[in-house]
Amino acid sequence: MNSVTADDLTGMLIEWRQGDRAALDRLTPIVYDEIRRIAHRYVQREREGHTLQTTALINEAYLRLAGSETVDWQSRSHFFAVSAQVMRHILIDHARRRRYVKHGGEAQHIPFDLAMNEAVQMSQPRAAELMALDEALAELAKLDPRKSRVVELRYFGGLSLEETAEVLEISAMTVRRDWRAAKAWLYKRVMSDE
Repeated sequence: MNSVTADDLTGMLIEWRQGDRAALDRLTPIVYDEIRRIAHRYVQREREGHTLQTTALINEAYLRLAGSETVDWQSRSHFFAVSAQVMRHILIDHARRRRYVKHGGEAQHIPFDLAMNEAVQMSQPRAAELMALDEALAELAKLDPRKSRVVELRYFGGLSLEETAEVLEISAMTVRRDWRAAKAWLYKRVMSDE
């Protein structure tokens, strides 16, 4: 975030929420940079040879965040949490579209946005993995919402242990324990479906 502090970002988010359009103008390059950083972290974790295009993911996430006037922005941490959730929804929506095309929906498929001509591309196995993870994560959220949020922030949001701890307002050690336990639970859950 360079020279902009967490308090500065929080202040701009609150001013924007209260209707200050100038705050949005100041906020836009910062928010875009944060989204780019989160998306870049996500793409870096992908397998070698993946076809996920960071630019398309960033642009879609930015459009959804900037266009959302209903979010009651509270802090930088809240922004991180919402950004991770938006990234998750974008990736899962794309995986669902990918699966739909594979199962004969291609003839009826209409691109959702011409600006997304470079749309996020992923292999069919990767799409299936993401959908299985999303289903397992929804199940985990019912059992242990905090562990589910840790996975969402770490995996989909690309946040570090420390950033996740800040967002959830818990210790980094608790995040580390939740992360390990959630990964083990999700692995067992996803593998039992195969």
